Amino acid sequence: MVSWLDRTAPTVLCVIRLLESRLAPLADLLIRLALFLVFFLAGLAKLGDWPGTLALFQVEYQVPVLPYAFAAVLATSDELLASLLVLIGLGTRVAALPLLAQALVIQYGLGPAYHTAEHQYWILLLLMLIARGPGRFSLDHAIRHRLEKPKAV
Repeated sequence: MVSWLDRTAPTVLCVIRLLESRLAPLADLLIRLALFLVFFLAGLAKLGDWPGTLALFQVEYQVPVLPYAFAAVLATSDELLASLLVLIGLGTRVAALPLLAQALVIQYGLGPAYHTAEHQYWILLLLMLIARGPGRFSLDHAIRHRLEKPKAV
């Protein structure tokens, strides 16, 4: 007698393969888009009011170790450049590292007022990108596919 599991296993495996091949790449792209929007828009806001940004870093954030003006330039350039690389999926794992560092400083280095679930989500999503890569809809994937393509003899 064929068990319920034996009858349903092929269907379940087919659904899992479908989700992995269709939904996972889309989810990877949406995660990159969400992270891009968070960081890029924050960078644009900093650029839009640079004197205010410098004052914020000097008075409010007081980033440990770094001079406030350097921290402001570093954070702004990180938010603009690294987030753009994450969006297009180019050097994604490396580009996610400074964003992760920034999110960790915000969450754990600036004091209890900045300890939020939102920052923890950023950290988890960035860790996922670093661990799994950007997914199929990325320049990293296209480059890797091109490099791994066997050459005709």
